[in-house]
Amino acid sequence: MTKGKRYFKYFFTVLIVILSLNFTDSGYKKQSSNFASGFMSGVVVSANEIASEVGVDIMKRGGNAVDAIVGTAFALAVVYPQAGNIGGGGFMVAKLSDGREVSVDFRETAPSTAYRDMYLDSNGNVIPDLSTDGHLASGVPGSVDGLLHILEKYGTMKRADVMSYAVNLAENGFSINAELASALNSYGGEFGNYAGSKEIFGRKFSEGDLLVQKDLANTLRLISEKGRDGFYAGETADRIVVEMKRGGGIISNEDLANYRCVDRNPIKGKYKGYDVITMGSPSSGGMCLIYLLNILDSYDLKFLGFGSSRYINLLAEAMKVVYADRSEYMGDPDFYKVPLKDLISKEYAAERMRNFEFGKTRREITPGKINRESSQTTHISAADSKGNLVSLTTTLNDIFGSRVVVQGAGFLLNNEMDDFSVKPGEPNIFGLIGNEANAIAPGKRMLSSMTPVVMMKDGKPFLVIGSPGGGKIITSVLQSIINIIDFGMPLNEAIDAPRIHHQWLPDYIQAERNSLSEGVIDELKTIGYEIKTVNSFGRVEGIIFDTDGVMTGYSDRRGSGKAVSF
Repeated sequence: MTKGKRYFKYFFTVLIVILSLNFTDSGYKKQSSNFASGFMSGVVVSANEIASEVGVDIMKRGGNAVDAIVGTAFALAVVYPQAGNIGGGGFMVAKLSDGREVSVDFRETAPSTAYRDMYLDSNGNVIPDLSTDGHLASGVPGSVDGLLHILEKYGTMKRADVMSYAVNLAENGFSINAELASALNSYGGEFGNYAGSKEIFGRKFSEGDLLVQKDLANTLRLISEKGRDGFYAGETADRIVVEMKRGGGIISNEDLANYRCVDRNPIKGKYKGYDVITMGSPSSGGMCLIYLLNILDSYDLKFLGFGSSRYINLLAEAMKVVYADRSEYMGDPDFYKVPLKDLISKEYAAERMRNFEFGKTRREITPGKINRESSQTTHISAADSKGNLVSLTTTLNDIFGSRVVVQGAGFLLNNEMDDFSVKPGEPNIFGLIGNEANAIAPGKRMLSSMTPVVMMKDGKPFLVIGSPGGGKIITSVLQSIINIIDFGMPLNEAIDAPRIHHQWLPDYIQAERNSLSEGVIDELKTIGYEIKTVNSFGRVEGIIFDTDGVMTGYSDRRGSGKAVSF
């Protein structure tokens, strides 16, 4: 499959599992929709109802929001195979009840034998699909190490108790609905290319089928019993390496043994009186979000008018300069000196917009001049009554990752190597451009757009939010935030409101279908914009707090996720 076709399938396939799970605690209050409002004890919002229920049940049994989000993430690896994973990676940002602001980077890494031009032919041209399909597309998985580290360091419950839900779901199975059946059938041909994938996902599925994953249950049980050694050593690690050799991949036992997540300092910004706490490198998401908010901070967006041509004009020009700088300056900080101070400063943001004029589009935008210092996803938001706020995004990159299931271990591998700049100026499957900062190197983490966010107002919890969506993650989160703060929308309307996206290159506005009036489209075209209609944006998962601490959770209308509360 070509990158163009994969790009199309990624954004035009709507996938979700809507299921039920009975817990022993009969006091559980189940929500009938993706909206949960007026609760004080806890909220979990994820792309899947059953996974959200797992998180809430963990909190009901005495766990905190960290325990809940880890349990939810492992459950998603079972019931939401499109993006939930133990074969991928991600990021967590949290504001803890004791006041600490923390972030954990469990992004995948390039294998030790990876090299800069590994996806190019002898003429220096990109070999189609090599960085997206199959074994060679996979980076060393980080999810298991990251989730276990988060649980041990910030959680309160035993690993076996938190993971028991995922083990049971894989062992006993669950009934799939029409959407998941359709998704699995859509990729059945690709699953058929790999023995392990064909065993589990290679048949024809129908709504109501029971999906049992015995191999995955065993892998999860090994992790539950042995911790990281249940995945990065022993039986599971050996199975991963055998799978690599079967398909020409390069992840080794040493790569797995050497993988470690990283505790990093979150990055922070301010927007119109609100404190923003988010993820730094190697995710570009937090830097781009703060950069964009710094640009918009000096504008009266409400006066411009939601959806007006002047409002879209401003958003598009702001997005263009930010994504231009993303392409040049963002990457793994352990390999490249990211100029973070400049990128998130209000002064630099003002300078980059100095020649902006309403009613004009700028064609001359290039990455800014900075003095360099001597780059398929799912999101979970969780909050508890103790004041723990947790935002966690995990990914396989494309839907179902590389399509490769590790035979005998039952889980899908990522295709995150495509998130590197396989060649300077060459777009990845999301059309994003990169350069030297995000070039492939052994042990390096590839640039990401994941944007887990926690926001505070006057020292009190305000918002926990994040999204999947490739390069549109950043702009989906951005627009949800400004819809709340600038336009006064309630959480559900803020998340559901139509969005636009511009990522510098390719040079056109992406707008959701029916999001812009014909008059606004005509005005934007007169200015000089090309506008393309798209059907899919990131599915935002959010929790908002009122001044009394009452929580409201909401899962984007674009998916079929659930906010579950008690």
